[in-house]
Amino acid sequence: MDFIKIERDYLEVLTAWRRDFHQHPEPGWLEFRTSAIIADKLENWGYDVFVGKEIIKGISLGVPKQAQANVFYNKALESNIQAKWLEKMEAGKTGVIGILDTGIEGPTIAYRVDIDALPILESAADHHVPQKLGFRSQNEGFMHACGHDSHATIGLGLAEQLMKRKDQLCGKIVVIFQPAEEGVRGGSAIVSSPLLDNIDYLFALHIGTGIPKGTFVAGVDGFLATSKYDVTIKGVAAHSGINAEKGKNALLASAQAALALHSLPPHSEGMFRVNVGTLEAGNGRNIIPSLAKMQFEIRAENTDINAFYETKVEQIFKGIEAMYDVQVELEKVGYAINVPSDLQLAKVIKEVAKSQLSINEVIEYRDFKSGSEDATFIMKHVQQQGGLACYSIIGTDLAAGHHHEEFDIEEDDMLSALEIWLNVPFSIYEEMKVNE
Repeated sequence: MDFIKIERDYLEVLTAWRRDFHQHPEPGWLEFRTSAIIADKLENWGYDVFVGKEIIKGISLGVPKQAQANVFYNKALESNIQAKWLEKMEAGKTGVIGILDTGIEGPTIAYRVDIDALPILESAADHHVPQKLGFRSQNEGFMHACGHDSHATIGLGLAEQLMKRKDQLCGKIVVIFQPAEEGVRGGSAIVSSPLLDNIDYLFALHIGTGIPKGTFVAGVDGFLATSKYDVTIKGVAAHSGINAEKGKNALLASAQAALALHSLPPHSEGMFRVNVGTLEAGNGRNIIPSLAKMQFEIRAENTDINAFYETKVEQIFKGIEAMYDVQVELEKVGYAINVPSDLQLAKVIKEVAKSQLSINEVIEYRDFKSGSEDATFIMKHVQQQGGLACYSIIGTDLAAGHHHEEFDIEEDDMLSALEIWLNVPFSIYEEMKVNE
């Protein structure tokens, strides 16, 4: 097949979209403005569009407080976007699915991108490119520090370019703009949507992650299974000098819990990690603390090992309740499973990527034991229904690491990723004919 090239000036369109998303970051489950803009463009291009409550059918974990939801909802209202999209959303029900149905028999090919931002105060340093060029976050305390603004842009660009070539397509194209990837909350909630049934081929992608510019990893394995928890420990306050024996010390209980979590033994069948990320307790030096709050996570090499340690976590906090005579509220606010990419599909996208002129090295398959991804829920769903799924990485030069206040990407790599994804359906069609 002849590799389809996109005119270089289309990068200006992608850059404008990406910088707009970057200026208006929205945290997971509150992507009202982002979802509405995406939905509006998809509808204008001729897609069947499904938004928010129409696509989130599972349980939404880790939904922000209503007060914060109101702030971002009102910001969206002030952005001159169509109210009809906002009416289809609420906190915990955001995101968009666009479907292009050609009406011609053929495979269903799906693409998944994530759209949420992080609770990070973006750098205002003069050397930080978004600050220098005027597209730094306008939502103080929130930032696209993981590249999801570029992922949403790649998904939009793909949708527009595929629609322009509708007469060359067959079957269906499904573009999934998934909310709440940070904290691994959205994948488990969106996967229950019947719109994601009967997908033959699924592609997901991330930019950066330590892969250098000019390198493309076609298939990834090794994402860690994980569970995220919020804990509230309730004790009884008392004067530390007069009647300390009447208090029930939530601070000591939480400290004991943190030590116990970090003392969990390794597993003989694979890697395991735990991290207590936040611990808050106490009001004064002479007060027995009555309340403590903790956020922590566990990660494991596979889903079975993660489940083993979930049981251990529950046992620890039952013990803490008994030891300190406190009440523990243990809330699971996010989780992800581990699923490998299909090597058969990685081979297909590898051959496509080799024709992209800005790509100098194509790695067919890599074990990537570092972070976690909730695209794995959709990947597993596709695989269980007989389809194939593949997660890829497009390299870029990062100004700083992921989740850093000076994070930034090389924007021309969005065009490279888009061209690869754009050519995938035609490569699949060609493979089908060969197999026939």
